[in-house]
Amino acid sequence: MDQFDSIRPYNDNEVASVLQRLLADVDFLSIITQYRFPVASRYFGWLLRPIIAGKLRSELKAVNSVAALQERIESYVERSISQATDGISFSGIEHLQDGQPHLYLANHRDIVMDPAFVNYALFQAQHSTPRIAIGDNLLQRPFVSDLMRINKSFIVHRSLTNRREKLTAFQLLSAYINHSILQDRESIWIAQAEGRAKDGDDRTESAILKMFHLSRKDEDFAAVIASLRLTPVAISYEYDPCDIAKARELYIRATTGEYNKEIGEDDASIAQGITGYKGRVHVHFCPVLSSGFTDAKQLANLVDQQIWRDYRLFPVHYLAWALWDQQDAGLEVPDIHDVFEQQEVLTAQREWQRRLAACPAEHRPYLIMQYAMPLQNQYRCNALHA
Repeated sequence: MDQFDSIRPYNDNEVASVLQRLLADVDFLSIITQYRFPVASRYFGWLLRPIIAGKLRSELKAVNSVAALQERIESYVERSISQATDGISFSGIEHLQDGQPHLYLANHRDIVMDPAFVNYALFQAQHSTPRIAIGDNLLQRPFVSDLMRINKSFIVHRSLTNRREKLTAFQLLSAYINHSILQDRESIWIAQAEGRAKDGDDRTESAILKMFHLSRKDEDFAAVIASLRLTPVAISYEYDPCDIAKARELYIRATTGEYNKEIGEDDASIAQGITGYKGRVHVHFCPVLSSGFTDAKQLANLVDQQIWRDYRLFPVHYLAWALWDQQDAGLEVPDIHDVFEQQEVLTAQREWQRRLAACPAEHRPYLIMQYAMPLQNQYRCNALHA
């Protein structure tokens, strides 16, 4: 048994059997049916499921490798892009070393679409797609685990509470990431912090950076990070499909001190993140970080500054900033009309007003914060380096 079998993605020789398992899973087929036929599935799901299973079986019969599966999936990602966005753009591809694996460390707003958009950008640029880190808290149903691991995802054990077990899991994860990049020569995607940045404040957890070094702790920290070609990635959504739900959670946390997820809440977030309107999406690959730091704290600061600086701001960020009562008044933020064309501003104002109206009044400060915070971080970063 391979030491990484409990967390690694599935190999090519496992693809066919996993697909057969998925196509026999009622929960999986129900979700596909609801996505394709949201109304009819309520009444005729029992009839539609076997039809969809047969269609998928026909479409996937020739798929016998992960690469072949990703080629099939591309059309579904493109459909999601055309239906739920106003287009995706990407930049910074020139910072990637062709033919070399990278450790992509990204800001985190959406459970599924963050790595999906990074994958799409890399696929379009003819770069290899990375293996994707996903928390075990999202894999509570067998078909979800199969679905993610067959698409190059590996498991991060976040639900452990015992300190010794946590350390063992972190050591295994560190060893796997290093093995993937240095031995398998496969890139890795991982979020800069555990959980989504629900308040829009993208900050790197130094514990994650220390984890990269954990399995090679006898080596110099900076040298280990340099060998992994750590590449910050800034993912920018014009609109977050889950913004109102995030505002609700932030309000409850602020007023009660805690937030307990309801059963099925993660599934609902995943579905809303995939199908909900996002406006424009931009993915920027920052330069590889290989110097300028000696420890995790310094490295976290460098990652944050790159992501803040290269985050794509849209008109909605300026509209939110104008309403934010916690804004840094010392920043020189230009008027929105000096940055964007009039028509673009008018379109954004209509969508922003719609979102504000749909959000309960007591939750609105947290909705505003989500969109204002990236602007504040960027202008603070620019002022610091002016």
